[in-house]
Amino acid sequence: MLKRIELQRELIPSFTEYPFSIPGIKELDYLEFQGPVTFFVGENGSGKSTLLEAIAEKCGFNTAGGGRNNYYDVHRSESALGKFISLSWWPKMSNGFFMRAESFYNFASHIDDVKAFNAYGGKSLHEQSHGESFMSLFSNRFNGNAIYILDEPEAALSPQRQLAFLRIINDLVHDGDSQFIIATHSPILLGYPNATIYSFDEETIQEVEYEQTSHYQITRYFLENRERFIRDIFKED
Repeated sequence: MLKRIELQRELIPSFTEYPFSIPGIKELDYLEFQGPVTFFVGENGSGKSTLLEAIAEKCGFNTAGGGRNNYYDVHRSESALGKFISLSWWPKMSNGFFMRAESFYNFASHIDDVKAFNAYGGKSLHEQSHGESFMSLFSNRFNGNAIYILDEPEAALSPQRQLAFLRIINDLVHDGDSQFIIATHSPILLGYPNATIYSFDEETIQEVEYEQTSHYQITRYFLENRERFIRDIFKED
């Protein structure tokens, strides 16, 4: 399992250049992973996807999306952060997958090109709905004893499918000894029991409780005060 990532600050030429100028990255020394499921939360631009991509590159995964054996170059780029972090494992995991919702179309095209769709339910991912293709990936490609690094996997999932995905995570954690590191905006996924949640919204990356996340607070407030919420955001200045 991945236990710790450390920013090798002595190798960084300047903290005024991106991505080292991002507050959460600029103040980072190390981050520890206390259990099998960890979530990164924060507004877009807060650095969570940047750090996630760096971890994936350091694991040897295709940064456009995929595992160690998915070779294609569409939108693949070297992480600006990857060579400046070190990973500590116990024990080391060599299998896994990096999934980024924004480039999933390119990964699906790659699977068609190499005619490997039998490993994803026997049907081209492009011939399934967006949500179906995500679930085909999770159900068929994800196996035990692996690390899964996921960037906004909820992007194509209905609330019902997010609940089904939680079951997949739970089965792989408890029966397959797998680890998940997930950047998400979903209050449903964040509800996974005993997960570690790191918030990137402050000057430093901080561990927070589920109920402290804006995802939970805003969603709860909206559901309990829908009419008032709508009235407040639609009112004229």
